[in-house]
Amino acid sequence: MKIIDLLKNDTLSLSFEVFPPKSDMGFESVKTATEEIAKLSPSFMSVTYGAGGGTSQHTLDIAKNIKDKYSVPTIAHLTCVSSSKAFVQEKIKSIKEAGIKNIMALRGDIPADKIGADRSGWDYLHATDLIKDIKRIAPEITVGGACYPEVHPESLNQKDDIKYLKEKVDCGCEFLTTQMFFDNNLLYNFLYKIREAGITVPVVAGIMPITNAVQVERAIKLSGSLMPQRFKSIVDKFGSDPNAMKQAGIAYATDQIIDLFANNITNVHIYSMNNPDVAKTVRNNLSSIIGK
Repeated sequence: MKIIDLLKNDTLSLSFEVFPPKSDMGFESVKTATEEIAKLSPSFMSVTYGAGGGTSQHTLDIAKNIKDKYSVPTIAHLTCVSSSKAFVQEKIKSIKEAGIKNIMALRGDIPADKIGADRSGWDYLHATDLIKDIKRIAPEITVGGACYPEVHPESLNQKDDIKYLKEKVDCGCEFLTTQMFFDNNLLYNFLYKIREAGITVPVVAGIMPITNAVQVERAIKLSGSLMPQRFKSIVDKFGSDPNAMKQAGIAYATDQIIDLFANNITNVHIYSMNNPDVAKTVRNNLSSIIGK
């Protein structure tokens, strides 16, 4: 199933992101975790992809297993940074052969040893380059992209960020998923600005339940997210107690999602960190709201 068809419905949608193992040794445990999340019958699931293609086969194997075994629509991430056109084209072909109809097209993080290096000879410099190739090679594939309510870390300002986002959409990106955020007002303000700029594709709100204090620093590093004082107080109060922090973090994320749904944001994507217990608790907290 194409994700875009799900997102165009007015019904409330809850989906989950999972990630593949970094090595063959971890495959079975990750497979089991992702299957437990698939059993929750989410609207869809996305499977991430390491920069440079290091986990590309595992990405495809996990996505195909979820789709085939549990009939959950899947979207395979695909990054292009420092990759050749031939390599990326082969990955697109493999995704099609697996029967997956959706790709999340991302530039990916610049490898540490390539930061500051001359990139003029690279086949792909931006996600727009990848989107163009996907649409050229497999026009039937639904293409999603990423957006940053708090501005991409490499953008000078939000105005420029939105300009580049519009270019991404104009190249064929059919929906956007936000980086994690912890203050819903940031998203509402962002949506107002991009709609004014003529970006009308569906936007899926990305929410990450923070279940331990260590995740806070990582979340800030990954997304540049602003931590509201209300959330900082939760971490200060419960961060040293793992069970209390887990419960408080899930409650905070649940509250965010309820507020989003109440304000007509119909599609929410949970960064599950491959944790079935967290995914199940969030879903159960919303069971009557999403009608499942």
